Amino acid sequence: MFVPKKTTISLIKCDVGSLAGHHIVPKPLFDIAEKNMKNAAETGLINSYYVFNAGDDLELLMVHEKGEHNHMIHELAWNTFKEAADKALELKLYGAGQDILKTAFSGNVCGMGPGVAEMEIEERGADPIVVFAADKTSAGSFNYPLFRVFADPMNTAGLVIDPNMLCGFKFDVVDTVENKAITLKCPEETYELLALIGTVGRYVISRVRRASDDLICASSSVSKLSLIAGKYVGKDDPVMIARAQHGLPAVGEVLAPFMHTYFVMGWMRGSHWGPLMPVGLNASKCTVFDGPPRIVALGFQVADGGIASDEGKPLIADLFDDPAFDLARQEAVREGATLRRMGEFEPARLGPEEMEYTTIQQVLHKLAKRFTTVTSDD
Repeated sequence: MFVPKKTTISLIKCDVGSLAGHHIVPKPLFDIAEKNMKNAAETGLINSYYVFNAGDDLELLMVHEKGEHNHMIHELAWNTFKEAADKALELKLYGAGQDILKTAFSGNVCGMGPGVAEMEIEERGADPIVVFAADKTSAGSFNYPLFRVFADPMNTAGLVIDPNMLCGFKFDVVDTVENKAITLKCPEETYELLALIGTVGRYVISRVRRASDDLICASSSVSKLSLIAGKYVGKDDPVMIARAQHGLPAVGEVLAPFMHTYFVMGWMRGSHWGPLMPVGLNASKCTVFDGPPRIVALGFQVADGGIASDEGKPLIADLFDDPAFDLARQEAVREGATLRRMGEFEPARLGPEEMEYTTIQQVLHKLAKRFTTVTSDD
């Protein structure tokens, strides 16, 4: 029986250390990642790769044929992050190894700190892929754009005029608190989906599939570092992979939700709401109040089990490096400044349920014994 050849796209990120605070990945750490990825490609472990950053997160994009959750691929990423973290310690960089929450590799980096988005596909004649990586924000930050892209006809014209998309899409949603999952189909269960994913701190879209044939369309990381570590150790800084065209949303429809900024949880000390700013790779550095939160988007074609390349160099499009997103960037600066005028007052600062895992708990614990009972006479 003929078994179609499958290709796996793995996007794995980790905060291994930053120069001057939490704002960017310095060159020595990039060099380590490039070295390890090149060696893995030369030995045939992976077919192609691309190393980039989203703020202070080191991002490893690997295309291979080993399938999802493959221990060799995950070990490659883990060893790369560990080596980069060791270099960060040597250089006394800030937050060295921040996302490395375990001491020994156990076969899969999921639940160990690094964020993971993976997708195994059967290659189409032309398979455009968009990968997203965000910094200074939380795992639920992709709920809004994923809904807009795959369930909102006001964003995605293909939901109305492409007969291959009239069937709708299925959304796999993870309850990150109870560690449970549910699948909802749109358009039939649009309102039920919104009832969940509007609570971005708890319910996270992990996958989107086409309803007619279960074709995988999108995959995003869902791990929450605070729930793994039991305390605040940095924001989740999620990553996402999306397929496009040929019966799926067009690349332009995948990018359209980012023409305007929207608010995400994270920013300074993981304790504030902030506007998400789409930027090109050259502007992927978080400065003002450790932000604003940034997101980058890279586009490429999958070809014969790897990233389409020319003379050995991967063909990568820096999709947010475009004046079409200037409005979103201007909005992010303006609305970020408005939030900062609020200082430490809600709604600029997160609500108490999200502050539970932050360092403010140490302050509250110190004050707890000074509280007295209020009586009716008071």
